[in-house]
Amino acid sequence: MEVEFDVKVTANCLYDYMLHHSYSTFQGILGNALGAMAVVFYFVNGNIMYLVIGAIILLYMPWTLFLRSKQQALTNPAFKKPLHYRMTEEGVSISQDGQEEMQEWDKMVKAVSTRKSVILYTSPVNASIFPKTDMGEKTVKVIEMISTHMPPAKVKIRF
Repeated sequence: MEVEFDVKVTANCLYDYMLHHSYSTFQGILGNALGAMAVVFYFVNGNIMYLVIGAIILLYMPWTLFLRSKQQALTNPAFKKPLHYRMTEEGVSISQDGQEEMQEWDKMVKAVSTRKSVILYTSPVNASIFPKTDMGEKTVKVIEMISTHMPPAKVKIRF
């Protein structure tokens, strides 16, 4: 079985990926917990400083990720044109402008999904982002390919 599709990585796709990646780490969860605790302390104590600190902590990460995603979408040459993906029994081939790179299935770190994308991690911090809108009807086939070729413990895709 083989699946081919094109993906245009936009600032919105990058933001979705960055939010998921950041908030699924220990630091992201801890930061949110501390921000939420500060807001709760405001309601308990009435001290406005807790509300200000909580708001800053809770809003800082999404805002900086938003700005970073916009910046990367504008400045990274790889995001200017669509990327062509071909999933085969051997792995995932990524091509653009005559250049091709192959990632073998056994080298993939994990696969996850968000509301907007399927994310295939090729390293702990690098990933291929497959927006569901770009994959369209091929989304199910892409998920099948990933699920067939990666161990179940590495696949956390919800439909």
